[in-house]
Amino acid sequence: MGHIVNLLSTEHLTHDVLRLRAEKPAGLSYLPGQAVDISLNKEGWKNELRAFTFTSLPEEDHIEFIIKTYPDRKGVTNQLLSYPAGCELIVQEPFGDIHYKGEGIFIAGGAGITPFVAIFKQLEKENRVGGNKLIFANKTKADIILESHFQKLLGKNFINVLSNEELAGYEHGFISAELLKKHSEESPNAYYYLCGPPPMMTAVEKHLAALGVKESQIVREAF
Repeated sequence: MGHIVNLLSTEHLTHDVLRLRAEKPAGLSYLPGQAVDISLNKEGWKNELRAFTFTSLPEEDHIEFIIKTYPDRKGVTNQLLSYPAGCELIVQEPFGDIHYKGEGIFIAGGAGITPFVAIFKQLEKENRVGGNKLIFANKTKADIILESHFQKLLGKNFINVLSNEELAGYEHGFISAELLKKHSEESPNAYYYLCGPPPMMTAVEKHLAALGVKESQIVREAF
């Protein structure tokens, strides 16, 4: 059945991205970067499970998720757009393969940023952000989740790539082998953390292989 918890708050981070906060189930344990299946505790939706990544830290007194919504699909995320505080969520057990192994380059596409939100939150708390970099691919500037937060945290180590817009200070196009090489020359043994849409993940893994990056250096999400 899972844990039934109350939704505490909902807010828009971008035009199509929500941040939800909910009660933390008793005894819940997870690692920054992990995800959990969630459904809505309302008639007709209890068995409609969707995987969302925790963007809160395990020691916080609530759980938090950053969720991209798809109103045209008429699914769970569309329901969440009009699901007010006080309504209930059903939270299952955490899972996921992404966790911090060491300094490296985080490569995200769209909502694939979410595992890295929690990881960077943990690194910031422990004063271990160091030389970690974040390469974030989106269609437009308006799609960038938590842009000002990551700009402040990472400075020049926050690289944005926009496919549908050309703006000063932003890379244009898609994540290429050249772009990856440019930002990894200082750290040839770095870890590469990947999370994004399958086509992007496939392309980036091919680029990394061409650059001679070992499989053991790549940390990816399997779900």
